[in-house]
Amino acid sequence: MAYTEAQKKASMKYMAEKTDDIRLRVKAGLKEKYRAEAEKRGISMTQFIVNCVEKEIKNS
Repeated sequence: MAYTEAQKKASMKYMAEKTDDIRLRVKAGLKEKYRAEAEKRGISMTQFIVNCVEKEIKNS
């Protein structure tokens, strides 16, 4: 089934209203390291990074 223009518009509206965008720059090679670790855990790289930040906040 094709992704319709209406679905695209609804997704973009949801993202604009319900999420914040954070840009992250890391040294070359770290992105793949983080992606591989996230994959081992069965989660997205974004969720892996969020989990790490939340854990750090909780432990401080």
